[in-house]
Amino acid sequence: MTSSEPSSRRLFEHELEERLDAVLFASPSHRSVERLASSLESLPRARQEKVLHWAGVAAKTYAEIGYLLATLAPKAFALLDDEGFDAWVLSGLDAYDRLGLRPAMDQLRNLERFCAERAGTPVTRLSEVEMRLARFVQGLSGRPLAVRAGHAAWTDTESIFLPELLAVHASADANRRLYKTMVAMLWAQTRYGTFSVDIEARLAEWPDRERALGWLAGLEAVRLEARIAAELPGLAAEIAGARGPWPTALAAAVTRLARPEATVSDSLELLAEFMAGGGVPPRLTFAGTLDPAAAGRVRAARIQRDTETLRKALATLKGVGGKRPTGEHAVSIEMASDGFGMEVRADGEAVSLPPNLPPEAQAAAQSLIQDLGEVPPEALTPAGHGQWTPTDQTGPGPTLEGERDADYRYDEWDYHRGAYRRGWCHVYETAVKPGDPHYVGEVAARYGPLIRQIRKRFELVRGEDRILGRQPDGEDIDIDALVDALADRRGGAEPSERVYCRRVRNERSLAALFMVDMSGSTKGWVNDAEREALIMLCEGIEALGDRYAIYGFSGWTRTRCDIYRVKGFDDAYDDAVRARIAGIEARDYTRMGVAIRHLTKLLAAQPARHRLLVTLSDGRPDDFGDEYRGTYGIEDTRHALLEAREQGVRSYCVTIDRQGADYLKHMVGPASYTVLDEVRKLPTKIADIYRRLTR
Repeated sequence: MTSSEPSSRRLFEHELEERLDAVLFASPSHRSVERLASSLESLPRARQEKVLHWAGVAAKTYAEIGYLLATLAPKAFALLDDEGFDAWVLSGLDAYDRLGLRPAMDQLRNLERFCAERAGTPVTRLSEVEMRLARFVQGLSGRPLAVRAGHAAWTDTESIFLPELLAVHASADANRRLYKTMVAMLWAQTRYGTFSVDIEARLAEWPDRERALGWLAGLEAVRLEARIAAELPGLAAEIAGARGPWPTALAAAVTRLARPEATVSDSLELLAEFMAGGGVPPRLTFAGTLDPAAAGRVRAARIQRDTETLRKALATLKGVGGKRPTGEHAVSIEMASDGFGMEVRADGEAVSLPPNLPPEAQAAAQSLIQDLGEVPPEALTPAGHGQWTPTDQTGPGPTLEGERDADYRYDEWDYHRGAYRRGWCHVYETAVKPGDPHYVGEVAARYGPLIRQIRKRFELVRGEDRILGRQPDGEDIDIDALVDALADRRGGAEPSERVYCRRVRNERSLAALFMVDMSGSTKGWVNDAEREALIMLCEGIEALGDRYAIYGFSGWTRTRCDIYRVKGFDDAYDDAVRARIAGIEARDYTRMGVAIRHLTKLLAAQPARHRLLVTLSDGRPDDFGDEYRGTYGIEDTRHALLEAREQGVRSYCVTIDRQGADYLKHMVGPASYTVLDEVRKLPTKIADIYRRLTR
C-alpha cells in the first residue's frame, strides 16, 4: 500500500497472496495460499491485518498453526469480536506450548467450544485432572494403563482415551466426576473381559455394524457396572450418581446383566434380541465407546509378549511346581479349561506359579491374569504357603544419582505474541557443590584491609540516625519547611506549623537477594571476581545484620533452567556457605527472565518492609539456539523485572558488559544499573553499591 492509499482499503486477493506467501513460506500447505487469500479478501482491512499479524506470529512457533489460523479466520470473525479473536489465537498457541501440535490444532478447530467457554459455560480440561486420573486407574488396574487425550472416550486396553474438554454438566465438579466415571468404565472393559472374545466376528452377523456396536456398548455398560459393584461398591455408587437413571431401552438388559457372574458372552447373546427389535441404541456418555478391532490387536500383542516373558522365566526356574529341582521345562501358558484365568503347564502337567518369580515375570503374570480371565488374582494359589501377590516387591526402588529438587514451572513473555507462554520454563533448584574449603580464607587474607574498611562503613550505616522533617516539634528547625511556611504567609496562605525536624534511630527492615550469573561466559576472570565480590559483600552485610541470600543461575534451553543455592535466607554465613561460594563456577547459558521470576518468588515471601534483588552478570540474556537471543530475551527479562516491581521487589543490575548501556536502560530502567568497564572493579564496587542502595 502506498502512502496515498487509504489505510482502510481492503487488500485485494493478489496483495493478500503476496503477504501470506511471506509469512507462511515454511508451511507444507503453502500450495493452497491462493485459495486462502481469496477467503480473506472480504474481511475489513483492520481484520485482514490482524490475521496476517497472528499468522506470522503463529508460523514462527509452528508453520502449520499459522496456516490453520488464517484458514479459520473468516469463521472465527463470524463468531467472535476482535478481542475474542485474539484470545482464540492465544489459546491455540498456549495449547501448543503445554501439550504439543495436535492439541493446538484441535483447540483452534473447535471454535464452538471456545465460544462456549468464553461465554462462561463450565468447561473442564483433561489436562487439569489427567495426573489424578492416571494415578486412580493405576490403582485400579495394578498395571500400566495410560490416560491420553482423544476425540472420544474409548480404550485399546493399554491406554484410556478421553476427550480433551468436557462441558456436559453445569458445573466443573460434575464434569470432573464424569471424567472419573469414564475412566472407571473403560478400565472395567479391560478388567472384566469385554475383549476376551472375538467381538469382530460376532458383529459380522449384522449388516449395520455401527448400530450393533452401539447396542453392545450399552449392554456392556450394564454388565460392567454390576461387576464393579460386586468388588468396589463405593465406586459403583459414584458411577450410578453420574449416569442417572438407565434409559428405558436398556431396562431388559438391567434385569438380565446386572449380576456379578455375567460375562461378555451374555451381552453378545442379548445383543441378538436388541438388534431384532429395531430400536436405536442410547448414547451413554459416561460409558464411552467400543473399538474391538484396535483393542483386539493391542491385547493379542500384549498377551504374546507377556506369555513369552513368563515362559522364559519359568523355563529355567528351579522347582517349578515342585516337579524337578533343576533343569529346563517345556512350559505352556493358556486360558484355563473352564474359561476363567490362565493355566500354566510344565512338561504337560499343571503347576502353580512359584513365589520367587523375577519382578518382570510377576508383572507379566499379573497382566495375563487380567487378559485371560475374569476372576480376581486371588483365585491363583502359589506353590507353598500363603497367598502370592504378583505386584509384591521388596527393597527400595531405584533412585537417580544427583537428583534435582522439584520441577517448578514459570511463564515466559513472548514479545512476538504480546502474551505469555504459560508454564513454558522448567526450573530446577539445587545447592552448589562445595569448592575449596581454604578459598575464602585465602581471599580474606589477600583483601584483609579492604574487608575491614567495608565492615567499618557498614557498621556506620547501621548506627546512623534518620532525620524526620516537617514535624510539629523537634530539636532543630527544618529549613526547607520554614522557607515554605514563609512563602505561604507572604502569599496570603495559612503557613504550616510543621517546621521542625528530629532524629530517630534508623531501624532496618530489609531482605536482599543476590542473583549471580553462572553462565559459561563468566569462566575465568569474571567468575573469580564474582566469588571475591560475594566474600567482601557477606563480610559487610554480616555487620549490618540484614537478611540476605545468594543464588546462582544458568541453564540450557527452557527445559532446564538451573537455580543454584549458595546461601538461603535462613542459612548462617558458616563454613558450608563459604565452601559453596568457593564452588561457584561457570556452567551453561543465561536465560535470565525465568531466574528472576523464581528468585522474586523467594524474595517476596520474606517478612521485610523492603526487598532488593541485585543481579551480577557479565552480559545480556542468552540461551542455546537463536530464539532467546536478542530482543526476545531482553523483553522477557524486562517483563520479569516489571512483575517483580508489582510484588514490591526493587531490582538493580551490576554488569561488566561494556555494551550494557545499549540495552540496560530499556531492560531494567534508568538509574537501576551500573556498568563496570573492568572486571577487577567488581569486588571493590559491589559492597559500595549495596551500601548506597540500602541507606
